Amino acid sequence: MLEIIEAGGWLMWPILACSVLATAIVCERFWSLRTTRIIPPHLVTQVWRMFRQGELDANHIRQLQTSSPLGAILAAGLSNYRYGREVMKEAIEDVGRQVAHELERFLDLLGTIASVTPLLGLLGTVMGMIKVFSAITAVGVGDPKVLAGGISEALITTAAGLSVAIPSLIFYRHFQAKVQDLVLKMENEALRFIDIMYSETDHEEPKGE
Repeated sequence: MLEIIEAGGWLMWPILACSVLATAIVCERFWSLRTTRIIPPHLVTQVWRMFRQGELDANHIRQLQTSSPLGAILAAGLSNYRYGREVMKEAIEDVGRQVAHELERFLDLLGTIASVTPLLGLLGTVMGMIKVFSAITAVGVGDPKVLAGGISEALITTAAGLSVAIPSLIFYRHFQAKVQDLVLKMENEALRFIDIMYSETDHEEPKGE
């Protein structure tokens, strides 16, 4: 492996660094964007029951706020419940935007890696071909060994750049779709929560999912 990196020239090191960084981001996002962590099952029902039983004091709301992204959204609604439906909805929307931004953390960096690494590979290709033509100018084409270094550098950096860029782009698109899906689900849960809180039939507990 070290021989391949050395054969690819100094541009292999930033490509390798991008590879390590992309791998770390992918692992972190897979862990952080678990559906059960973002949207705990039956959370709306549990919060409603606690509200009906008068258990939602300031301490419980703070715990709810830090428990999960959906919990933070519901806590914002509960904190503004006494101000009316519209104020509660606006508070939920404000926190929802912050939560959505947090879910997209590191995705711009992953997309940048997917865009930059092919360019690094292309730069390596150009530099390798410059070496080839410089060797041809100096000694001609009679000795293939003289040309091999430049050609090898060109091919290795191109392959390395594409090897990092392709999976990075795939995971970038995957996480973008995942975030959009989670945001939509949280929006639906928040709207359901508002409807429950201001429902005319508020004496009935909501059915679990």
